[in-house]
Amino acid sequence: MTAPRRYITTTIPYVNARPHLGFALELVQADTLARHHRRRGEQVRLLSGTDDNSLKNVLAAEAAGVDVQSFVDRNADAFAALRGPLALSFDDFIRTSSDPRHRVGVERLWRRCAASGDLYRRAYEGLYCVGCEQFYTPDELVDGRCGEHGTEPQLVAEENWFFRLSRYADRLHQLLSSGDLRIEPVARRNEVLALIEGGLHDFSVSRSHSRARGWGIPVPEDPSQVVYVWWDALGNYVTSLGYGTDDTAYDQWWATSERRVHLVGKGVVRFHAVYWPAMLLSAGLPLPTDILVHDYLTVDGRKISKSAGTTVDPAALAATYGTDAVRWWLLRDVPRVGDADFTPDRLTARADGDFAGGLGNLVHRIVTMVHRFRGGTVPGSAPSSGLALADVCRKVPGLVDAALADFDFRRATRAVWNIVEEANRCIDATRPWELARAERQGDSEAAKRLDTVLVTLVTACRVLADELRPFIPDAATRITAQLTPVEGRLPAAQPLFSRLQEDTRPV
Repeated sequence: MTAPRRYITTTIPYVNARPHLGFALELVQADTLARHHRRRGEQVRLLSGTDDNSLKNVLAAEAAGVDVQSFVDRNADAFAALRGPLALSFDDFIRTSSDPRHRVGVERLWRRCAASGDLYRRAYEGLYCVGCEQFYTPDELVDGRCGEHGTEPQLVAEENWFFRLSRYADRLHQLLSSGDLRIEPVARRNEVLALIEGGLHDFSVSRSHSRARGWGIPVPEDPSQVVYVWWDALGNYVTSLGYGTDDTAYDQWWATSERRVHLVGKGVVRFHAVYWPAMLLSAGLPLPTDILVHDYLTVDGRKISKSAGTTVDPAALAATYGTDAVRWWLLRDVPRVGDADFTPDRLTARADGDFAGGLGNLVHRIVTMVHRFRGGTVPGSAPSSGLALADVCRKVPGLVDAALADFDFRRATRAVWNIVEEANRCIDATRPWELARAERQGDSEAAKRLDTVLVTLVTACRVLADELRPFIPDAATRITAQLTPVEGRLPAAQPLFSRLQEDTRPV
């Protein structure tokens, strides 16, 4: 039987500045899901990329005194380069300004919606937030300002192409209410349903060539306009698969894939849960199956944001504290619902407590006992089903599956950590050193009991490493190596983690 296919995507960020830790959260979450489902035997494709065709990028390039292409190239490269510092396993990375797959796919999507009668041109005047790249009505503003960026929108009047979003309100409501289009957490789904119930209005899907500074994809058959950046950007989920070409990847990963999963921040839910599905309905294409929404990271209570200047460089953070520590804090401490405030102290406290003081200490103790009591050779007896540790190890994979199905990384890491806690309890309860003393005094039952305890502990740590692999793949590899015999004996116990110092230089 063919393994099920799962297509997982991140949003593609603007490249008006270098990447920050807020987007790294989404990258690490998506990578963890991809690694997890690969381990469970599914076929997985993980996509990330950059949104190059934005007016924000043009304005940032002008402010920097750099031509736009050079500016977006430099910053897009910084996003792609996060693969190493964050141990990412994406299969594809698309750039909307330079990838030859993208423009032809956007043009095809546009023409399909036009053929459905859903595109029309009219004059429009509205309040436009450059930060969001979106028009707002006055009642959507907070004291006259964009709720996301805190800036006053610009009054813009021009003639644009519009998409008949209002035509799809009932269909979208039915899809969300039935769960055919799943949004997690449920509170985010309810917000979208309320938005639809409040009435959907057609939205502008192009910008004048002059206001866009000539940057972007021209509207098919209308070079006086460029395609609206959100229409352009949302299309990447299918253009990266060769939609618009003869590439079979589109059929494999979109048209016939069992799950099409988008990870998005809470600020862009409207675009992914309303605009994008409506565009696909218009074009006669399959919809995503899952939209998984995360909240924000903050610094001193303020959203981490390029435009707000509250940034934390994830590559520098990983260079300072290590990839394992960064990934673990993002997955272990960030809640499923609610913003999370980042400080280096919180990261180091979590890493020192869980790694140096917890996981690393546990593996070191067990390997040391195997060397001390069995000369480094893991006993050949089977793990004991009578020990609670064996039962915990059997249950953890199902608990992790359930947590990640609910898009709850904190719960998933807590489930894995059950093994660490139960293994320590097992050591304290069985006291292997006392069994070894009784063995030296000729107690054969104690010797058998010691064999059983040691193999159970080693087996538990191997399960632990396996279940940790999607979350902290580098650390999991080191643990596995420590527990893999070489010429019949485990390697000598080595420290797996360094304790992070409080005076580590700030990022």
